[in-house]
Amino acid sequence: MEKMFETLMYRSRWILAPIYLGLSVAVLALAIKFFIELAHLMLEIWTIKEVDMILIVLTLIDLAMVGGLLIMVMMSGYENFVSQLDIDEDEEKLSWLGKMDSSSLKAKIAAAIVAISSIHLLKVFMGVENISGENLKWYVIIHLTFVGSAFAMGYLDALTKHGKH
Repeated sequence: MEKMFETLMYRSRWILAPIYLGLSVAVLALAIKFFIELAHLMLEIWTIKEVDMILIVLTLIDLAMVGGLLIMVMMSGYENFVSQLDIDEDEEKLSWLGKMDSSSLKAKIAAAIVAISSIHLLKVFMGVENISGENLKWYVIIHLTFVGSAFAMGYLDALTKHGKH
């Protein structure tokens, strides 16, 4: 009975596979949104204000970073929690693939969230005349919370690794 329970529990990790595959649909959605924004920029390049152009470019950077984060989570999560990716010898392999454990993935996610939050905060600052001081304060507090959380996670991870050696 115990062996059957353990086997069932171990094989249940495959429930995560469609979730990771679903993230590729989210990457596709981001790509579509990216090219819509890019087309918007290119169609209005001659008439758009510089500040508005910078905001669109920051949006493009934001979308690209979220896409990269999704790819990291999708592929590393699959490798860490479901099964190792079987990539043909002649196919290009990403340098980080197979090297990112859940701890380093967590650190990369935290760093990406801080970077994305920084870009969003920069976009808010670019349109500061359209936002109240109270809302601006909350944007900064939320961003600093992300920064503090990333540092705390990194510090705790370093303590844990240091304690293991």
